Amino acid sequence: MAVRPRPARGRGRHFLRSSKLAAELVRAAGIQPGDLVLDLGAGTGVLTRALARAGARVTAVEIDGALAAALRRHSDDVVVGDALRIPLPREPFKVVANLPFGAGTAILRRLLDPGVPLDRAEVIVEWGLAAKRAAVWPGTRLSSYWGAWFELSVVRRLPRCVFAPPPSVDAAVLRIVRRAEPLVCTRDARSYAAFLARGYREGPRAVLPLARLKQLEAELGFDRRAAARDLDAGQWAALHGHAVRRSI
Repeated sequence: MAVRPRPARGRGRHFLRSSKLAAELVRAAGIQPGDLVLDLGAGTGVLTRALARAGARVTAVEIDGALAAALRRHSDDVVVGDALRIPLPREPFKVVANLPFGAGTAILRRLLDPGVPLDRAEVIVEWGLAAKRAAVWPGTRLSSYWGAWFELSVVRRLPRCVFAPPPSVDAAVLRIVRRAEPLVCTRDARSYAAFLARGYREGPRAVLPLARLKQLEAELGFDRRAAARDLDAGQWAALHGHAVRRSI
């Protein structure tokens, strides 16, 4: 007997209704047999089952004990716990998940830490969150940081009617792919975060001398008078590289 989705608005839980849609999402994610895949906030298991059928090694993470018990019929690896606190794999892994809407950004902050061996993710989040994080412009400090190690894009819009209970807004599938060549070395993550914090607080002209910015603006394709939001992740990473070399 299938577990019926229970109202979970307080947690931002909105379950996918269609196993056919779940199978489409797994195919689009390019999951291969043997891939280690986390389904965070697995809920009723519609994505867990699709991932298992694709041959993935699925770890289903679910905070609700009753739902987790039902998930054990479809996966040998079910973790009862909070996606924000469970240990993450030490080997490269992927994520295909319908994230709780109320915790989307917090979970992404954890997954996109450059030291976490995330290879790729296809996550369902609120449309506004996906559009903001994948936008080329205006840039944000967080997107500029993540963009040094990952490429983010919106690959699909999901109307609210595909969820039970339906949310108040539409959703999106946000694709996250680790860059083959990072724009910033992982060991420099802390200094890059501090560099961005200053740049977004005081503007690009605060991070390098004006004369140096004049030399770089044509090369990097930006106006030295631009606001922080006008620069993309590649430009910020390049400026950070110049700042690091200048300090040596």
